Amino acid sequence: MSASATRLRRLASVAVAVTACGGAVLLTPPVSSNDRASGHPTVESLRQIINDPSAVVPSRTLQESALIGTKSGPLDILVVGGGATGCGVALDAATRGLRVGLVEREDFSSGTSSRSTKLIHGGVRYLEKAVFGLDYGQLKLVFHALEERKQVIENAPHLCHALPCMTPCFDWFEVVYYWMGLKMYDLVAGRRLLHFSRYYSAQESVELFPTLASKGKGKSLRGTVVYYDGQMNDSRLNVGLACTAALAGAAVLNHAEVVSFLKDEGTQRIIGARIRDNLSGQEFDAYAKVVVNAAGPFCDSVRKMANKDALPMICPSSGVHIVLPDYYSPDGMGLIVPKTKDGRVVFMLPWLGRTIAGTTDSSTSITPLPEPNENEIQFILDAICDYLNVKVRRTDVLSAWSGIRPLAVDPNAKNTESISRDHVVSEEYPGLVTITGGKWTTYRSMAEDAVNAAIKSGKLSPSNECITSNLRLIGGDGWEPSLFTALAQQYVRMKKSDGGKVVPGVMDTAAAKHLSHAYGTLAERVATIAQRELACQNTLDHQVSTPV
Repeated sequence: MSASATRLRRLASVAVAVTACGGAVLLTPPVSSNDRASGHPTVESLRQIINDPSAVVPSRTLQESALIGTKSGPLDILVVGGGATGCGVALDAATRGLRVGLVEREDFSSGTSSRSTKLIHGGVRYLEKAVFGLDYGQLKLVFHALEERKQVIENAPHLCHALPCMTPCFDWFEVVYYWMGLKMYDLVAGRRLLHFSRYYSAQESVELFPTLASKGKGKSLRGTVVYYDGQMNDSRLNVGLACTAALAGAAVLNHAEVVSFLKDEGTQRIIGARIRDNLSGQEFDAYAKVVVNAAGPFCDSVRKMANKDALPMICPSSGVHIVLPDYYSPDGMGLIVPKTKDGRVVFMLPWLGRTIAGTTDSSTSITPLPEPNENEIQFILDAICDYLNVKVRRTDVLSAWSGIRPLAVDPNAKNTESISRDHVVSEEYPGLVTITGGKWTTYRSMAEDAVNAAIKSGKLSPSNECITSNLRLIGGDGWEPSLFTALAQQYVRMKKSDGGKVVPGVMDTAAAKHLSHAYGTLAERVATIAQRELACQNTLDHQVSTPV
């Protein structure tokens, strides 16, 4: 049977399941008798649960009740922080058969994890540093990130894709330099290569990127070198991690804050945390054999709850991005400013019908809601204006955001002469494992390292090794780029008629593509809910208008 036929049958089954007005269908994920006997699902049954189109994430009430424990029946791991790394840790641990809880003070991906450049990349500039600085550490970082880049894209194909990025060259030396450098980037990627980089002439480049300047810095454009990296929907990917972890058995709770740690009176080892539900104001104790601190820029404040004299691990760096109108960049092609006045790299990328440009890299203080300052916004505008043939105006900036990078300093290191972009895992206080540093691209391997450290610390007994390198996230299994066509053909959307009345209409391509890329295979359920609500509304309108 063809994939499209299978999908249409699934569409029909989902539609039948939720046709009744006001009805709610909550289906329990399939667990075999062998799973029940062993106390935890097998790897294959976990994959079935996560990929089941009818599976439902447990309610907030159930998640909270699962967190509330006793000393005699503690969780294996309690994760603090619901960003990319924290949710990655929860997913990794849950899929190893461990009892896992996660709490997030605000909302999932409300902090740094939603304020990225939206790139999944190996780090072209890190490769440059590795070559010219003969820095093996930087080279290892690039190798590792390129390996993880491919896995992230494969595990969430609806939320991630390859994106070509154009590097302008205004003299022939730059053409040779960037061509050789990006070919080396291809070589380092090896079997994880997305697409080969290539050179385009000046005329070809302007055709591909119409707003690219043919003259810049008093020189004529000699061509461009285009290479490929990954692009993602960072906040939805983060939420996808949280939902997948919940389906795998983790209890994940947002708007829940750690107010203090629970310690064993004899050994002083951390054995859990006092949690405040910020929605209800109520507090409860969550016991765990190990607590994993994945609070990003705020990990030092969590560490100080355990030891007020703890030395800082975080050297915060501010990354500012701005949003510009769509005409600044064509759909499907990014632009990289390879070297700004102070040696930084600035990207200009298409993003959800707009253009995002960034980023900056400057020291900052740690605050819950960092704001971009005018100097950083102007820096980005100045960086891109030399490369465009359109007038770059401050009034074109539609919005801006600032994220805090938690650059890590190993507290056990003897010196801090260099701050690595790699991650650090440490256990300075018994029972508290801290993971920080790194970047979005390597969240999965960071989580794996943190769980390995937690298993060692708590002498835990996982049922299997890490499986997240080959685990599709919720909505990703079976997703195809053509899914939007089935949505457009099978479903309708609400539209306003000329008279102002809301009536059913054809689901246009833009809406269908949005649902497909935002929800993956779950887009069918979202569209079905909307169609069901439409049917209910039409029934209600008919009942009101029918005379008794």
